[in-house]
Amino acid sequence: MAAIGIIGREGRMGQAIAAAIEASEHSLAGGVDKGDDVAGLADRSDVLIDFSAPAALEGNLHAAVGAGIPILIGTTGLEAQNHTAIENAARAVPVLQTGNTSLGVTMLAKLVREAAGALGPQWDIEIVEMHHRRKVDAPSGTALLLGEAAAEGRGIELSKQSERGRDGHTGERGDGAIGFASLRGGTVAGEHSVILAGENERIVLSHVAEDRALFARGALTGATWLMGRDPGRYSMEHVLGL
Repeated sequence: MAAIGIIGREGRMGQAIAAAIEASEHSLAGGVDKGDDVAGLADRSDVLIDFSAPAALEGNLHAAVGAGIPILIGTTGLEAQNHTAIENAARAVPVLQTGNTSLGVTMLAKLVREAAGALGPQWDIEIVEMHHRRKVDAPSGTALLLGEAAAEGRGIELSKQSERGRDGHTGERGDGAIGFASLRGGTVAGEHSVILAGENERIVLSHVAEDRALFARGALTGATWLMGRDPGRYSMEHVLGL
């Protein structure tokens, strides 16, 4: 049984994770939000789950390293400096960073990687995602995760081969580009489709999240899997053994 600390306890995901912990054999070590004592939470936890904000990430990693415990990061909207901080922390403790803790999305990413690699650049790839009206970042972390999977399959860099926010007279679609479209509205927990469009045919790989609880269960699975691992950077694919 593990004592699990939640960073971002009062957020939607924090509340869902707390409920998942209560329904499991594990215990809730506590939760913190902006301005609270993260180091104190880390000291009484066996593992941390972070669904807070990019601005708080460096301090959260510092707390995990200081306490010598693993941390799972589900915060989205991360930038280059955030990933550098993750790499530095992963030299000291196990760190699992993911744009989506769903086991189904993890499998979808594997399928996208394989399809993109097998079909090649002659097939156009478009990623369409929809979330609730209150989501603040776009494309979603999951969409970027799927885009990275497609780029890995093709052996290209997503940052150099993506198209976003098309508007007006944009010209033709770039050869080999990976496109993104973001929709926002209602209370949608998360819907993602990866469209591979060839000549006269299309393949659509999709995932629909019906309840935020599935992400909470995945986060709990990932966090407890991290315990006892060597320092390093991990993903949900490691959890599934993919």
